[in-house]
Amino acid sequence: MNVTVKTPAEQDKMRAAGRLAASVLDMIESFVQPGVTTEELDKRCHDFIVDELKSIPANLNYRGFPKTICTSINHVVCHGIPGQAAEERRHRQHRRDGNPRWLSWGHQSDVSGRHPQRRRTPLTAACYERCGKGSGGQARRRLGDIGHAIQTFAESNGFSVVREYCGHGIGRVYHEDPQVLHYGKPGTGMELEAGMTFTIEPMINAGRRDVRLLNGWLDGGHKDQSLSAQWEHTILVTEAGLKVLTLGAEAALSQAAAAS
Repeated sequence: MNVTVKTPAEQDKMRAAGRLAASVLDMIESFVQPGVTTEELDKRCHDFIVDELKSIPANLNYRGFPKTICTSINHVVCHGIPGQAAEERRHRQHRRDGNPRWLSWGHQSDVSGRHPQRRRTPLTAACYERCGKGSGGQARRRLGDIGHAIQTFAESNGFSVVREYCGHGIGRVYHEDPQVLHYGKPGTGMELEAGMTFTIEPMINAGRRDVRLLNGWLDGGHKDQSLSAQWEHTILVTEAGLKVLTLGAEAALSQAAAAS
């Protein structure tokens, strides 16, 4: 396993990439409304990344992925492709019934979340909290500690953890070692070292954890069609613990206020 430990200069670049990725999520929040198609959201994010941030969308053409963002609706676990005909039909139904959704993208940084207005639904709230459970505290010194914290929190709330997809190392390369499982046993797995950067991106299902592939790519669909949710952050390991690099503006301000 080839895990890269970032130098201080590389860590600064990762912080900058994290701020850029988070700013896209901040920007798009107000546009995720009933009647808006996933194709429209994708174009808006693409134009913002290229024209405003002067950056390159990391998802676009990555391993054949055709769009800038992922838009996974209702029972779709991850990697939903904007503008897919079947997905757009689901999206229209979704807009009528008001179920949650999520968006994800990366620019050598990875971040995702459900629409903020839906954060308080039981499923998305549990997913949001378990992402925090995995990334918080100095006690997370091995990868198994992260997975255990996420799994126990999710299952104690009556949900299941998807096991076919996981977090990953990230840096100059979009997907690096190590794989970051969202389940596990405490005290097991790779020991964390200051300078490592990786994503924590748990997927939680309201029903069973089983998934299936859709659209011939990596669209993880939930087999029993119950709702699925995901939150994701890019993490930097420091001597003091785990640092989230992809907090949105509002969350960053709240964290700063709490620390002061």
